[in-house]
Amino acid sequence: MKNEAGRPRATVSDYTERDLIARIQQRLPPAPDWLLVGIGDDAAVVEPEPNRVEVLSVDAIVDGVHVDRAFVPPEAIGHRALAVNLSDLAAMGALPRLALLSMALPRDFRVDDFDGMADGLAALASRHHIHIVGGNLTNTSGPLTVDVTVIGTVKRRQAMTRGGARAGDEIYVSGSIGSAAAGLRILKSSTAESSVSSLVERYLRPEPRIRLGLMLSRNRAATACVDLSDGLADGLHQIADASGVGVAIDEEMLPIEPTARRIFERQTEDATLTAISAGDDYELLFTVRPRWRHRLGAAARHGGTPLSRIGVCTERRDVTIVRSGAVQPIPPGYSHFR
Repeated sequence: MKNEAGRPRATVSDYTERDLIARIQQRLPPAPDWLLVGIGDDAAVVEPEPNRVEVLSVDAIVDGVHVDRAFVPPEAIGHRALAVNLSDLAAMGALPRLALLSMALPRDFRVDDFDGMADGLAALASRHHIHIVGGNLTNTSGPLTVDVTVIGTVKRRQAMTRGGARAGDEIYVSGSIGSAAAGLRILKSSTAESSVSSLVERYLRPEPRIRLGLMLSRNRAATACVDLSDGLADGLHQIADASGVGVAIDEEMLPIEPTARRIFERQTEDATLTAISAGDDYELLFTVRPRWRHRLGAAARHGGTPLSRIGVCTERRDVTIVRSGAVQPIPPGYSHFR
């Protein structure tokens, strides 16, 4: 691969590990006072935040599995690598604090693509005031892999889990479902549809619902919560299994964008089933006691995204959807190993 001047483009193999770390470090803000030892030593040293517990999560982005570099730009890969982890913190009601970054880079990986990934990750980190405190870089003969570990904090009694729902609790979801899957269809088909560019953005740069998670946690509005990395169907089953309840949702209450629905129908798919089984939305699915509905008000006003009530938890341990008056079971959603 050559640049505009006809010279070969620089790859990561042209640089030392220290050089590449410096390229990341120059994109990061100054270290906060609580970071006692940061990038450049064997490990980071961090002062704990008083009166709060820590929430930890890790996830990886692998080229060819989670993204396709043929149509996902480097900046979006960096954004997604951090966003998918921040979404986990949002589901727990945790405030993001720090992250560790590990990359396995093919030797022919271009330095300008490396910089693009660093830019995307650093921009999202800055927006959510999360500090990159260390990590690791290595080369690989396999695909590009970006692995991020995040740590957030929350008051002990405000941490949300998947296991607190009871029969009678109402079920809510933020934003819309199926939008990222529709955006991916557009990218794969190389269709230039300006009217659905927001769907493409939903896939390339998902927005972790940190503010909503914090509001749900601080107001103790949610009895159970999960992020929709693997789709609404998966999230419903996760809450049902962890809480020991059933769930029943209503097709007419599902927030599916009309344009996304048309894209699915154009491919002769069942738009509703496609939307509830598709992943990558990174919305929050949560349950609320009816008598606590007033607590949801502040979260709805300040959470940064619309909320939709889509169903109710039941004593019977079924996961179902009502469609045209008929009750149908919802199969489990996406599995990484099926």
